[in-house]
Amino acid sequence: MEGTPQRPSHTAELLQDILERARQLPDEGRCADYIPALAKVNPDYLGIAVAELDGRVHIAGDAQVPFSIQSISKIFGLVLAMERVGEPLWQRVRMEPSGQAFNSIMQLEWEHGIPRNPFINAGAIVVADALVSHFSASRSALIQFIRQLANNPLIHADDEVWESERVHGNRNAALAYLMKSFDNIQSEVPAVLDHYFYQCAISMSCVDLAQSLSFLANKGVRGGSSDVVCDQRSAHRVNALLSTSGMYDQSGEFAFTVGLPAKSGVGGGLVAVVPDYGVICAWSPRLNSYGNSHRSMFMVTTLAEELGLSVYN
Repeated sequence: MEGTPQRPSHTAELLQDILERARQLPDEGRCADYIPALAKVNPDYLGIAVAELDGRVHIAGDAQVPFSIQSISKIFGLVLAMERVGEPLWQRVRMEPSGQAFNSIMQLEWEHGIPRNPFINAGAIVVADALVSHFSASRSALIQFIRQLANNPLIHADDEVWESERVHGNRNAALAYLMKSFDNIQSEVPAVLDHYFYQCAISMSCVDLAQSLSFLANKGVRGGSSDVVCDQRSAHRVNALLSTSGMYDQSGEFAFTVGLPAKSGVGGGLVAVVPDYGVICAWSPRLNSYGNSHRSMFMVTTLAEELGLSVYN
């Protein structure tokens, strides 16, 4: 992105205005009721946060309320695996858009157990296997990594969501055992799934997420600090994958209309990376047919338009 985006000094007021406009939208979609613990979430929660690289954080609504980050956790797992495993990781998972549902079994069968990218479920399970294989306590390594990035030692996995994931995770188990049959899962499947379900059950707020992912907007360096999380090449790769594969089957549409690397989760969260500026995180639990939050997409899209934040400007 050329230059620094022009942004008003009243960012908090702008966020509040966008949030109120989002609140007036029709109540489209519903919570992710196929995970019973998520079905209990108040569908009227609405929050947005912006963490700028200079350390300033602007919020509106329920931006400090923790929620289940679900698939957004795949970013953290991927970065940790890239740093620990290196290039061999890309022999086990590709970097192409899938063109299929995020939990497709047929595509995995056709392609001999090699997932298309690390943001579909099969790819994230491979990444989880890499972490289980390379850390003696992979769950602890992941949660400590996230706490450090967010500067919040209280971040944790919600036990009720974790249990819901385990009880209702049969399709993910099928993906894992299929990949095991193709020798693309190295550890025991139950241990890999336990890690995967754990990371999906991690609870964070919009503020936590925006701050913790600031390194992706700053060439691998955590915003407001000199802490190097990953090298510039790795940050570039993650952003590229987010641009092509981070929004389920709406990834192309989001890139076309918004133009920011982004990742959503079925907890209703949505993070968008703005290089050289910061990270936006919005949350609203009601999901559309693609598994994305309609109101979160509206808030991020509107803010990007108001401030001219697209990487393609």
